[in-house]
Amino acid sequence: MANQGVGVAGFTSERAADCVKRLRRLDACSVSDAFDVLKIAGVVTGIPQRSGSGKIAGQVVTVKIGVADGGAISTRHLGTSAIEMAGPNNIIVVEQRTGIDAGSWGGLLTLGAQLRGVAGVLADGPVRDIDEARASCFPIFTRSLTARTARGRVVEKATNVPIEFEGVTVKPGDYVIADSSGIAFIPGDQIEIVLDAAERIVAKEFAMSKALLEGTPISNVMGGNYEHMLKVEN
Repeated sequence: MANQGVGVAGFTSERAADCVKRLRRLDACSVSDAFDVLKIAGVVTGIPQRSGSGKIAGQVVTVKIGVADGGAISTRHLGTSAIEMAGPNNIIVVEQRTGIDAGSWGGLLTLGAQLRGVAGVLADGPVRDIDEARASCFPIFTRSLTARTARGRVVEKATNVPIEFEGVTVKPGDYVIADSSGIAFIPGDQIEIVLDAAERIVAKEFAMSKALLEGTPISNVMGGNYEHMLKVEN
């Protein structure tokens, strides 16, 4: 039987929902800038959005996929446990770093996730049935696509355990925002300081945009304020 990880911990559901609401007002760039201020790693680039449109943000539920090793294998289809524990404030994040061309996500999983209201899926391995996801406008970010099934190739190793996504360690209870610029994974225990920093950056950028619209030369706006806008204020 595949190991089933512990549930999301560290925040009450109300607090987590508030953090997700704040995160959805931001974008990956502002969160990345906040990471620079706070010296946090967690940005992934080069993963295109293959279906759906616009940014997604939420608290992560993870799936770890690997090669069958001869041990006991779960009778549950990969991804189904994650879907059943997820909801509208969640994004399912899938690790499939086996190097095997085999789907880590597919059409029926997309339908099941949509019925649960899941915000989207991030997969670092191949995804199949992408046309079904496109037809239903379900957001999926993945580096590669395939027609090959997981059957006989890869299996689910665990649900909601720490995983690795493109070099970033992602844990249950972490947060993520993904858009066309990139993906930013936020440690669950640092979400509020990241949100605070990103919101301050967005406010500064808004003031700079306002100055441009009011006629301030762009060289003045970006010559001084831009270069120093990430500095921490005393």
